[in-house]
Amino acid sequence: MAGGEHVSIWSVPERQGRGPRPAYSRAQITEAAVRIADADGLEAASMRRIAAELGTGAMSLYRYVPSRDDLIELMADHVLAEMDLPARPTGDWRADLTLVAVNTRAMWLRHAWLAGLPGPRAPLGPHRLRLVEFAIGALDVGVPVDDVLTLLDMLNGYVERVVRSEIEWERENRRSGMTPELLMARSGPYVRELLGTGAHPMLERVIRDARLPHMTGEERFRHGLERVLDCIAGALPPQR
Repeated sequence: MAGGEHVSIWSVPERQGRGPRPAYSRAQITEAAVRIADADGLEAASMRRIAAELGTGAMSLYRYVPSRDDLIELMADHVLAEMDLPARPTGDWRADLTLVAVNTRAMWLRHAWLAGLPGPRAPLGPHRLRLVEFAIGALDVGVPVDDVLTLLDMLNGYVERVVRSEIEWERENRRSGMTPELLMARSGPYVRELLGTGAHPMLERVIRDARLPHMTGEERFRHGLERVLDCIAGALPPQR
């Protein structure tokens, strides 16, 4: 690192110079870190724990992955390889973005530690770049690129908000046994008291008519996703 500038892990060759062949690869280290994080959480994926799983010393791994931030960058990009996307957009932007959203939700639910990452990850890794190229290409339908970025940010914001909530509910369920259904049941007497005052007509309408609280997580996600895609459609030129 020179002049205080950040050096991306993606720009550092895995093997430098003429020295002996490395005993491990970044991929092996990253895969071990992901397995540990999946089982025990992100904090458990320390260099010491990874080294123990690989049968080596923790300090030796820093030759391959210089810092904790680099490790997290590698992990976040590694799981993106699970995204089952075509090589290029199909021409049906709605189907393509639905595929991105559904794949993203499934990936987060498999790797709940993603919800605890410290800030947004830079789109520099190969799998992240593949996703970015696909998603932006899907909306390359004659609108300014700033609009494309804004619309994708709206979609990503919806997906991440919903899946974070799902992950938090699952954690709370494991901790205390609390579920959305149980929470609604416990809140019943107080809600009936509120409705009895007649002062909350909108709450009464939600209680009486809303279907979302009774849907499965998958159904709620799909319902909201369709509304977000409708909003995106309204910002795009009419289809020829």
